[in-house]
Amino acid sequence: MVPSYLLGQFLGAAFGALLVYIFYYDHFKITEDEALRRACFCTEPAIRNYKINFFSEFLGSFVLIFVILYITGANIVFPDIKDVKIGLGSIGALPVAILVWAIGLSLGSTTGYAINPCRDLSPRIVLSVLPMKAKCDWAYAWIPVLGPIFGSTLASFLYLYL
Repeated sequence: MVPSYLLGQFLGAAFGALLVYIFYYDHFKITEDEALRRACFCTEPAIRNYKINFFSEFLGSFVLIFVILYITGANIVFPDIKDVKIGLGSIGALPVAILVWAIGLSLGSTTGYAINPCRDLSPRIVLSVLPMKAKCDWAYAWIPVLGPIFGSTLASFLYLYL
C-alpha cells in the first residue's frame, strides 16, 4: 500500500502546486521578490545550516509520526488483528490537525516544516517547470525530503519497540 499512498501524495501535491500557480498568477506577475514567489511552492530555511535544518525536519517528522501512531492506536505489527488497539476512529483527524499546528508553532520557523517529503518535493518540481522567474533551490531540496524520511522511520521503529 505504501507505493500507492506515495504516488497519491506526490500527485496530489503536484496538482495543488499547479492550482496555487493558477490562483496566484496575477500576484506572481507583479511580485518582484523571487523568494516570495518560491515560498508558495517549497520550503527554505530561515538560516542556512544544513545540520540544524536537517535536524529540524527530522525532529518535526519524528514527533508527527510517533504521536500519530499513538493517537490512532496503529497496529503496524499485526494489522489483521482488529481488536488489539481501539484508536479514535474518524475523530482522530482533529488531534492530528492540532499536532501539525503545534509542530508548526514550535519547530516550523527554522525551515518551514515540510515534515512530509511529498509536501515539498512535488511542488518544487512543478515550480521548476513553470514559466516563472522564481526557480528552486535544489541545493537545499534534499533536507525536506531526507529529514522527514529518517525521522518518520525512526519514529516507527521506536513505536514498534515500545
